[in-house]
Amino acid sequence: MTTPALLPLSGRRLPPLNLGASAFPHHRATLRLSEKFILLLILSAFITLCFGAFFFLPDSSKHKRFDLGLEDVLIPHVDTSKGGKNLGGFLIHGQGHDEHRHREEEERLRNKIRADHEKALEEAKEKLKKSRDEIQAEIQTEKNKVVQELKKKDSKPLPPVPLPNLIGINSGEPADPDIREKRNKIKEMMKHAWDNYRQYGWGHNELKPIARKGHSTNIFGNSQMGATIVDALDTLYIMGLHDEFREGQEWIDKNLDFSVNSEVSVFEVNIRFIGGLLAAYYLSGQEVFKIKAVQLAGKLLPAFNTPTGIPWAMVNLKSGVGRNWGWASAGSSILAEFGTLHMEFVHLSYLTGDPVYYNKVMHIRKLLQKMDRPNGLYPNYLNPRTGRWGQHHTSVGGLGDSFYEYLLKAWLMSDKMDTEARKMYDDAIEAIEKHLIRKSNGGLTFIGEWKNGHLERKMGHLTCFAGGMFALGADGSRDDKAGHYLQLGAEIAHTCHESYDRTTLKLGPEAFKFDGGVEAVAVRQNEKYYILRPEVIETYWYMWRFTHDPKYRQWGWEATQAIDKYCRVSGGFSGVKDVYSSSPTYDDVQQSFFLAETLKYLYLLFSNDDLLPLDNWVFNTEAHPLPVLHLANTTLSGNPAYR
Repeated sequence: MTTPALLPLSGRRLPPLNLGASAFPHHRATLRLSEKFILLLILSAFITLCFGAFFFLPDSSKHKRFDLGLEDVLIPHVDTSKGGKNLGGFLIHGQGHDEHRHREEEERLRNKIRADHEKALEEAKEKLKKSRDEIQAEIQTEKNKVVQELKKKDSKPLPPVPLPNLIGINSGEPADPDIREKRNKIKEMMKHAWDNYRQYGWGHNELKPIARKGHSTNIFGNSQMGATIVDALDTLYIMGLHDEFREGQEWIDKNLDFSVNSEVSVFEVNIRFIGGLLAAYYLSGQEVFKIKAVQLAGKLLPAFNTPTGIPWAMVNLKSGVGRNWGWASAGSSILAEFGTLHMEFVHLSYLTGDPVYYNKVMHIRKLLQKMDRPNGLYPNYLNPRTGRWGQHHTSVGGLGDSFYEYLLKAWLMSDKMDTEARKMYDDAIEAIEKHLIRKSNGGLTFIGEWKNGHLERKMGHLTCFAGGMFALGADGSRDDKAGHYLQLGAEIAHTCHESYDRTTLKLGPEAFKFDGGVEAVAVRQNEKYYILRPEVIETYWYMWRFTHDPKYRQWGWEATQAIDKYCRVSGGFSGVKDVYSSSPTYDDVQQSFFLAETLKYLYLLFSNDDLLPLDNWVFNTEAHPLPVLHLANTTLSGNPAYR
């Protein structure tokens, strides 16, 4: 049987036919018919080849038949006098009958192939009669069936795990009418941000409030994963915006899909998505959030497939291929990224009973403990291939910040049982105090950045979270230094308030210097912007919780008024490009963390302490509250993943 050569179709289009308009006045219709004819020929050839291959390839059930035929050809001098064939001393009876039966069987097979072939051709002709839209609709229907089957497969129930003792998720109403009015104003700002996202950016990662359309950045890849929805859920819940919460839950249940061909930041997706989904689960008890968090976590695990186990910064959710940012010190991973996974991954192991998540983050910790640290400081870059530090740049701001935060919070979240994490935190803070913390000539305490043996006297807005961290870690610190660290937190809060107060808009710049006569002021134009960041307000809230000094509420209200006056637009809230300008331009981005962090910390600042009390909840670095895993009222002590 001969078969026409097949054209390579996969990934390519057929070459265009060279038909002139003069020869064929209706050349477009002719072209379509010609393409259909060629497709029909190709389909026919393909089916013929498939059925031919099916017929001629050896079938293990018929090997005896083909062996006998081969022996007939190869062995001469056959005695057929007894109606059989004597082959090398073996007598095989009824060979003539077998050959007749085999010929009939082959004929039946040929007839079946011919009939199947004709049926396939008829089906192909029917397909080609359909319009392009009809064919696409059929394809989409089949794809949807496959997706639904995969969803059913992925949605297998997780093992039941008792919830930790959850306290303070529906309270916090202040008795003071003035405080209550301010809290209600913050709730109204949240509703303004959410409603406009709901109207103009629904399903997109973020919102462009002036252009009134969706927005995304490279940390989320090229996919629409609804980052604002996931990030805002717990804020909506604690504010009592339950209709909005249900809207978000419904979108997540029906649309949040992690099987997309998209390269995302492991760090950002962990703190925003896994953190947000886990917090929503603990607050509401809705299983869909836990299921989605576990599905996403499985997509992040391939990022850990490196020679050292230090994860890549980015991973493709579909292929599992990981890589690092091109700008990060010769392909290094970043301390604040691979060091900010512990809280979420411990909860994943707790909820699933699968130790893989816990083991991944504990491996990172063990590796860091073995490494030398210059001056006791952790550099911001670590090469995941070699296990060696990159540039000796240390920062408590960007690139380093949340690593230190998660050491402290690992201890707190373990009900203060993870003493190893507490020791690493104390050691790190002692080195930071010695080498990075200074007082300016004007008496402002600041945290600089260590670069190749030199202290840069500059502090970032991101670094301002550290005031709250020092206050949070004061209790349990070495040598009865709780008072010292609470005071240090207050000094950092004061410095960061000054960075706000010394601007025209009363909003803080991205970074500010302490050189010469310039203190707590941005010098470079590209450091004068405010993008709705939460870190200063976060520190105000922690300081309020631990001291109840009314100035922290006063400072928080100043920031609230400035945001509402200068960042609010009719389509939401936008960052501004210059906090020193009386007529600033907008950056036209409503960041998802504005709803997750900035507005949540402001709301908590004007709530009573019984809303999400710090003895029972630990906030991840995106302000998503996760419960302390008290060993007395959970099954955690029996969970081998945590032990």
